[in-house]
Amino acid sequence: MNWILAPWPWYVSGPLIGLIVPLLLLLGNKSFAVSATLRHICAACVPANISFFNYDWRKEAWNLFFVFSIVLGAFLGHFCLSENAPVVVDPRLANELATYHITDYSELIPVQIFSWSNLISVQGFLFVVVGGFLVGFGTRYAGGCTSGHSIMGLSNLQWPSLVATCCFMIGGFISANLLVPFLLAL
Repeated sequence: MNWILAPWPWYVSGPLIGLIVPLLLLLGNKSFAVSATLRHICAACVPANISFFNYDWRKEAWNLFFVFSIVLGAFLGHFCLSENAPVVVDPRLANELATYHITDYSELIPVQIFSWSNLISVQGFLFVVVGGFLVGFGTRYAGGCTSGHSIMGLSNLQWPSLVATCCFMIGGFISANLLVPFLLAL
């Protein structure tokens, strides 16, 4: 049973994620969107007369259960299944990160960047607050998140999803190669 606790290789986990699309299509759902869940929660919890939230959110209730299962799985994985072993980082990447004073791999995310004490710094504020705002704004502006566009939208051959996925990839390359190294050097 230890195999289920070990990281799964891409050639197993990738097709399993890909099987979500035909399953959803067979069940009659045309969307797979994690970001839309916030809208469903607002529509369910805030019975206001706002046109954006005035729809039958119960038709998408499965999405609420899906996101809840993601949160529950992350909680169980972290607190019940993890061995608290340090994250293994490739030595070449570790050398590059050391030039930015990132050497602590005891957590899943770099403690030198993502910590409460670093949040009050300019670098931490830019990464967490401004970055979080931009992700939320971009998700809303693009009409969905990477899972909705790149997994479900592309499989439905939707042109806007192809454009959004290309923009996600270009933005990721620019961020990883230009923006993040610049911010880490601050």
